[in-house]
Amino acid sequence: MPDQASRTAPITSLSELADCADYSFLTSLNPDPQATSDGYDHQPRQVYSGHYVPVLPMALKAPGYVAHSQTLFRELGLDDNLAGTEAFVRLFSGDMTNVPPPMRKTGWATGYALSIYGTEYTQQCPFGTGNGYGDGRALSVFEGLFNGKRWEMQLKGAGRTPYCRGADGRAVLRSSVREFLAQEHMHALGVPSSRSLCLMMSQSETVNRPWYYQGSSSFEPEVMVANPVAITTRVAPSFIRVGQLELFARRARSQQHPDALAELQALVAHLIEREYALEIDTSLSLPEQVIQLAEIFQERLTSLVANWIRVGYCQGNFNSDNCAAGGYTLDYGPFGFCELFDPLYQPWTGGGRHFSFFNQTAAAEKNFSMFCGALAPLIQDEPDRLNELDAIRGGFAAMMEHKLGVMWASKLGLQSYNAELVMSLLQLMVRTSVDYTMLFRELCCLPDKVTAITRCFYQPADEALQQQWNDWLTAWHEHLDKRVDNKEIARRMKQVNPKYTWREWLVVPAYTEAEKGNFTLLKALQNVLTNPYDEQSADVETTYYCLRPAEYFDAGGISHYSCSS
Repeated sequence: MPDQASRTAPITSLSELADCADYSFLTSLNPDPQATSDGYDHQPRQVYSGHYVPVLPMALKAPGYVAHSQTLFRELGLDDNLAGTEAFVRLFSGDMTNVPPPMRKTGWATGYALSIYGTEYTQQCPFGTGNGYGDGRALSVFEGLFNGKRWEMQLKGAGRTPYCRGADGRAVLRSSVREFLAQEHMHALGVPSSRSLCLMMSQSETVNRPWYYQGSSSFEPEVMVANPVAITTRVAPSFIRVGQLELFARRARSQQHPDALAELQALVAHLIEREYALEIDTSLSLPEQVIQLAEIFQERLTSLVANWIRVGYCQGNFNSDNCAAGGYTLDYGPFGFCELFDPLYQPWTGGGRHFSFFNQTAAAEKNFSMFCGALAPLIQDEPDRLNELDAIRGGFAAMMEHKLGVMWASKLGLQSYNAELVMSLLQLMVRTSVDYTMLFRELCCLPDKVTAITRCFYQPADEALQQQWNDWLTAWHEHLDKRVDNKEIARRMKQVNPKYTWREWLVVPAYTEAEKGNFTLLKALQNVLTNPYDEQSADVETTYYCLRPAEYFDAGGISHYSCSS
């Protein structure tokens, strides 16, 4: 199929976008044999086999354009003016009735399993079997090649699928704004992530969701609120999750149907071709490819989580179904960014400490263990390969520790990791109540006295604590590489320590105003968050580079929130 490698002019129409179409997922894998041919498949039901279900999106009523990612548009070769055209708005608000060929007329949803901290669950499925759990409101509508790179486009909030578990399949504007902004922020931070193409909202349709009264400090939501519905289009090389592999491995192990093992094998082969083709030689035997896949995914996942901690990100709900098999950040629901430093920071009311900020490393190890377990049926007749796989699985903690060490060294401008120096810093950060992002950015100026960093403190430090900071700063300077100029050390540190971060109390006004049809704050925030390492204007610094005001601590919907989206 053609892609845009030879194009010199940007794509200005949906017909030109359609020229990029290449549906490898649909052509390589199997549909659910019980699926309808027209995509009208919106009621909860069990899906016993097949890799996907064709589903027709439920289009927004009176859709309107809200925003798009100019950065991603440039990468894909799309003209910015395309985002506001009637045909583009129709498609990415869920109306596929008039898409130009060779675009497909229906989208597709996928099933997956759920494991939480290494334990597989089926009770979240309404049938108690695990055959009704999957994309309840997310539908892929396009897959294509752009400048030689494959991208899949998925609507979040596009209505019910067989996996909806009785819900309405909609996403509200609040959560859609958050996901739209967060994905591009993560990309700008240099953290692998799904991306944001565009955001559309309905000008007439609302759904009720539990949320907080204004100014409430309640832990759980306390009132039902009518919210405008919206669809954000997220883009990734694929949306294959660890949970998907688990589902097909479970079916293979229990021999749920005659083709179960073949379907697992096909999915893994597709994952390798889709996400690992540049690193894995597909001419090798399948067992050899499986071992390489485990090794490379381990490297990607440990790097990802080290990056999360580097930038202060907390996934909040790092189950296997929220863990992309390609090794990038996926599913921005109950996420947050740490402001007041707390190793146990957890923004989601349903998350618990096991998914808190510093515990993400352990959660990742559990997900990696489930990933390896899902690959095992493919090499079950080769004991030596199984032993190799177990050895890789057992090496996760050591690799994770190494990646964290490299990360901390880079944040502090050190030539190599110094455990004592880092641990003493983290302890000081907790005792002093510091802002995570601001502290590390201020350290980029290589201060040697505590008076240079007190703007990062949420409360004044007493004389004894100030002395401890001065002692730490002295020890830190002694460990800096004397062979490198201080300006160069500072420059390198600023490349890994962002100046601007996600601050929920600044995002809330953006989506609140967007609900009224005013997108000014949203777009201003988009500009700031997509340039997180840059020294921006004085006005931007005054507004966005500052401590969280006291009134927003313990505020429902800001310091913590449910997954009501």
